[in-house]
Amino acid sequence: MHSCIAMRKFCTFASVALVASFAIGCAQSTSAPTAPSGINGSTTLTADQLAGAWKLVSIQPAGQSEQATPSNANYTLTFADGRLSTRADCNSCGGSFALSGQTLTAGPALACTRASCPTLEFESKYTSLLSGDSTVTLSNQDLLLSSGRGILRFTR
Repeated sequence: MHSCIAMRKFCTFASVALVASFAIGCAQSTSAPTAPSGINGSTTLTADQLAGAWKLVSIQPAGQSEQATPSNANYTLTFADGRLSTRADCNSCGGSFALSGQTLTAGPALACTRASCPTLEFESKYTSLLSGDSTVTLSNQDLLLSSGRGILRFTR
């Protein structure tokens, strides 16, 4: 029973970390990132601006170097109908998200499958970065999620 609860908490934390990792990657794009702008020049981000699928480019846990997504793995983040879902190699996670200005909150809990993927260490870092609050930066077709946990970089 206790290991089941611990696994759920780990999956939730890993999912949030994943979202954050995507944000970090976007901040390091070769084009200068800009704050999201809504209608009439507002800096309030909308769910419509995030809607659809994003492919993970890289993660950068706080205090570590940037790590490219493993070439043989599938990492995506999708926003649709007030929910987010992510593909983390052979696992998938889903849950709610909220937007407030430029802050994205993934969770509070993301439900994840727990298969033993070949990229398990990378996946764990990704989901840890994704979960929780992150600052969103959009630049062209790039999405960056950054927080004190690190950065996640995505592209369309």
